[in-house]
Amino acid sequence: MNPGNVFLITAGAVMTIGVFGILTRSNIIKILLSINILQTGVNLLMIALGYKEGAAAPIITQQVTSAAAMVDPLPQALVLTSIVIAFGTTAVGLVICLNYFHTHKSLEVHSLGNEEREHQQKEVVE
Repeated sequence: MNPGNVFLITAGAVMTIGVFGILTRSNIIKILLSINILQTGVNLLMIALGYKEGAAAPIITQQVTSAAAMVDPLPQALVLTSIVIAFGTTAVGLVICLNYFHTHKSLEVHSLGNEEREHQQKEVVE
């Protein structure tokens, strides 16, 4: 099996795990972790799409002088940028989770809106 295909299959599996986690988890921290897993799968997919069999790193040396024998450096640069952006979004997401926990005393998605429902029920009863 071609190593490029292994990367593509692995990227698809990691993205599937991330989407499954987003759709099935009710804890906000676990959903945030699943989003990070999905981002990792996308990064692996971008690297896999830039893979060339037998190509060298995009550094001109004595042995490698032709650009045709090199891997395209653009996907690698995009992945490095994506990692930095993922780090920032994860930090902001964790701060939002912390603030949500301090306000609602829970990290469960199912508790979203329970306060409003309870308040509406109190108004109906009164």
